[in-house]
Amino acid sequence: MTETNLHRYRSHTCGALRATDIDANVRLSGWVHRVRDHGGVLFIDLRDHYGITQVVADPDSAAFSMAERVRSEWVIRVDARVRERPAGTTNDELPTGAIELFASEIEVLSEAGELPVPVFGEPDYPEDLRLTYRFLDLRRETLHKNIMRRLAVVKSIRTRMDDAKFYEFATPILTASSPEGARDFLVPSRVHQGKFYALPQAPQQYKQLLMISGFDRYFQIAPCFRDEDPRADRLPGEFYQLDVEMSFVEQDDVFETMEPVVRGVFEEFAEGKAVTAEFPRIPYDEAIAKYGSDKPDLRNPLEMQDVTAHFAGSGFKVFAGMIEKDPKVRVWAIPGPTGGSRAFCDRMNSWAQGEGQPGLGYIMFRENEAAGPIGKNIGPERADAIRSQLGLKAGDAVFFAAGRPEKFHRFAGLARDRIGQDLDLLDKDRFALCWIVDFPMYEWNEDEKKVDFSHNPFSMPQGGLEALEAAKSDEELLNLKAYQYDLVCNGFEIASGSIRNHVPATMVKAFGITGLGPEVVEERFGAMYRAFQYGAPPHGGMAAGVDRIVMLLVGAQNLREVTLFPMNQQAQDLLMNGPADVAPSQLRELGLRIATPPAKKAD
Repeated sequence: MTETNLHRYRSHTCGALRATDIDANVRLSGWVHRVRDHGGVLFIDLRDHYGITQVVADPDSAAFSMAERVRSEWVIRVDARVRERPAGTTNDELPTGAIELFASEIEVLSEAGELPVPVFGEPDYPEDLRLTYRFLDLRRETLHKNIMRRLAVVKSIRTRMDDAKFYEFATPILTASSPEGARDFLVPSRVHQGKFYALPQAPQQYKQLLMISGFDRYFQIAPCFRDEDPRADRLPGEFYQLDVEMSFVEQDDVFETMEPVVRGVFEEFAEGKAVTAEFPRIPYDEAIAKYGSDKPDLRNPLEMQDVTAHFAGSGFKVFAGMIEKDPKVRVWAIPGPTGGSRAFCDRMNSWAQGEGQPGLGYIMFRENEAAGPIGKNIGPERADAIRSQLGLKAGDAVFFAAGRPEKFHRFAGLARDRIGQDLDLLDKDRFALCWIVDFPMYEWNEDEKKVDFSHNPFSMPQGGLEALEAAKSDEELLNLKAYQYDLVCNGFEIASGSIRNHVPATMVKAFGITGLGPEVVEERFGAMYRAFQYGAPPHGGMAAGVDRIVMLLVGAQNLREVTLFPMNQQAQDLLMNGPADVAPSQLRELGLRIATPPAKKAD
């Protein structure tokens, strides 16, 4: 082999060679994935971004002495001849599994110290350690594959949006602080000391201004910044969303345009799982009543039903007394097909207590018997009516939640989820998507004892200004619906949007109901309010969480498994050590001074 005929580092990648390359002289470079000693013959799995190739060095090889030295994650160059693997040793799981390289020369390009986190396999290591050494963690096969899948998903989204005649615009990163439901990240201005920019929580106002500017169809894979507490399905600090806006549209137009885009992405990356053909549209109130949640997991077939009438005046005094005392009290039943064993019902009761509830009432249906305290107290006739209403049979169970629905629906939804999971009722081989529509325009803010926006404050109320003016009480306001919608998949909200309120008088009235007068609207949303004075088209859109979509598609349980360099649960960047102190000179330039925290009082 003459080196002048080959590139300095590689003639092929570690995923390229096949049986058609047998007898070729090649050069590969990569990481030592692992070294195996089989009776004095050394096998090196050489890895790069593209795959793994097996390298062989025996005691007769000129490369053997160097092969004895190398360790996991060293970076090496290998000159070798491609040969067929011996009979019975091929690896059908590797694209390169039909061949191996017989090494003639090995050069160490970079040594690796003892690894703080392993790269080989999928070990369960502490998250903070993995994030501190994220550059090593990203070498792991699953995480590396997830990141590449994310790139492919984003590319697919862009192609599909382009095919749908949308235009990609980039909106500013440094903007003004604007209350949109979360805390802003503030950026101090050096030129205008004492004033602050903000990183955008979303390009909401900019994309609406683009519609008013006449651009018609906008999209962006937009970075968004929110100072929120982290959780498994929400990253601290920043995330990316497919941001969309359209002019001269109604709600159905947004659905008909975006549904094929979202469905197409899921079908492209579903890997054999079924995808909902037509996304059902479920009103918010119906979703709460049937599933206890505005983001229902429709893989779970269980639907709750109202059984208040069966308990009113019954012998089960706990529920009957609640119903008699408060006409707004409801009793909801959660079916538990095949769950009619004492062990399962006791387990669900213990789970409910762990959720802070006194317990979870139930009936176990036997042949000609409704077992359990509730069944015995309401009597066989009422129990049979409940069984008939829910379509249950012997061996099944039913669980109950009671009170004012607004206070217990979340718990009921969690119970439905838990029952479905524990009884193995979920169809895990599909992506079940749906639209949740007709969200309430307002909700009651218990802390401030006032009506407040329940969703996006820029949404159009159903019925417009007339509906707002016709509502004469808090209860009537709370019954108003908005043209707001969410797209849900397998229990996760993956997109949210609305038809926008583009009429200045309606905007002022909508904000006024929450206690924000015209002067406040003009101060906080001045650009958009002014723009509405000069001809704003009816418009609407949505934003879909890219990170969350990828998480679902790859089957990950946490957004950190689909993100390159995430923060930890305490919103710290352990890799780059952020947030960090800055030099006093930088603070002086900005006209800032760090306030000394008050000293803690001695015990």
